[in-house]
Amino acid sequence: MVHQYKSHGFNIVLDVESGAVHIVDDVVYDLIPHMEDKEALSISEASALTGNKYSDTDLEEAINEINELRDSGALYSKDIYESYVDNFTKTKAKDPVVKAMCLHIAHDCNLRCRYCFAEEGEYHGRKALMTYEVGKQALDYLMDHSGNRVNLEVDFFGGEPTMNFDVVKKLVEYGRSQEEKRNKKFRFTLTTNGVLLDDEILDFANKEMGNLVLSIDGRKEVNDRMRPTANGKGSYDIILPKFKKAAGSRNQTNYYVRGTYTHYNTDFANDVIHLNDLGFEQISVEPVVCDPKEDYALKESDLPVLLEQYDILADEVIKRRKNGKYINFFHFMIDLTGGPCIAKRLSGCGSGGEYLSVTPWGDIYPCHQFVGEEKFLMGNVFDGIVNKDIPMEFAGCNVYTKPECRECFAKFYCSGGCAANSYHATGSLNGNYTFGCELQRKRIECAIMIKAALAGNEDFADKKESESIAAD
Repeated sequence: MVHQYKSHGFNIVLDVESGAVHIVDDVVYDLIPHMEDKEALSISEASALTGNKYSDTDLEEAINEINELRDSGALYSKDIYESYVDNFTKTKAKDPVVKAMCLHIAHDCNLRCRYCFAEEGEYHGRKALMTYEVGKQALDYLMDHSGNRVNLEVDFFGGEPTMNFDVVKKLVEYGRSQEEKRNKKFRFTLTTNGVLLDDEILDFANKEMGNLVLSIDGRKEVNDRMRPTANGKGSYDIILPKFKKAAGSRNQTNYYVRGTYTHYNTDFANDVIHLNDLGFEQISVEPVVCDPKEDYALKESDLPVLLEQYDILADEVIKRRKNGKYINFFHFMIDLTGGPCIAKRLSGCGSGGEYLSVTPWGDIYPCHQFVGEEKFLMGNVFDGIVNKDIPMEFAGCNVYTKPECRECFAKFYCSGGCAANSYHATGSLNGNYTFGCELQRKRIECAIMIKAALAGNEDFADKKESESIAAD
């Protein structure tokens, strides 16, 4: 499969199956759609197919260049992965190796974010704080089911995890005490709204947390509209100084300020720019996913504006990096040289198998976005996985089981998208959240274009991008 598009003055050609990206001139760009099945294209045919716009010399050079790319496997490559990925996912589903866990350390929150899928941290249930005993058992479960894998990931999540921070500290201490004994290494992450963030918590986080996710939506008026405190007042002025201190104390790496945009700030590029102007270098601002009936829900009529915003933001990223001002936007992070193995690229995030979420009372769900939905209750950390069908169902979900993904150029980058979004939009894990797909395709096109625009620029290879681990 070949995907071609023009962006910001570049003619970009993506050979989907090989992953090769080509920046080409007009004549090659115009000929590529006509040569997939025609290696021996005559000059006269080529001229007719391209509207007689080019000289014979240019056409001959273009034909030779395209055929050289074909012969090298960098153009018109074939998809050879379907059977491999199917066997890979089914084999792993029989005895899944768990590598990451989201611990819902607190089903309670001190903010009242309007779009929160966790319902003020209660997740369709009741307020609760995880005990040390439950958390310890969760870490034991993770280690017991991680096979030979050494590196393990644990995200302290909520609700608001700093409302139960003593347990967080004890669990980190326990995890560290087991690393040498069991040949494991924990990478802990803390996701926080910042209300309770103080020097003690920050010092501990800087010592023990591999990543910090700091929730803020952008401009003050945008943030405070959607992220009020329990008394209805805005949270921006409370959290901003704390977040700036946190980002600076981590040398602007290994953290993200993470926001959500809604129908009320479809000009979200301004929120990203605002955060960067405040000094934040690692930024993620993502589209809200919610009941379409909500007043803040994104609408189909918003789509053209949102797509344009990504173009505006891409231009700004290029301009700022070239001028020496670093900015890393999460959704523009893309690896064109390596990245995950092909099976991972095509089978997704690992939810329901490699990645699990645990509630305060120890129930196991496929991921944090399914918590509280009894249909997806897998078991608990004391008894293990009881419903064996759920891991099999998630393992059977990949880009080849999603009809709309099979022929999509983005399949190697989005891995079929979020399983929770697919399910909530269509009622099936193998469905597609089509609104999100449109945004994802645009982000990938922008990300590739940015790589082209910054190629050769020293900032292009800035290590800060590779050091910052994506957190969602």
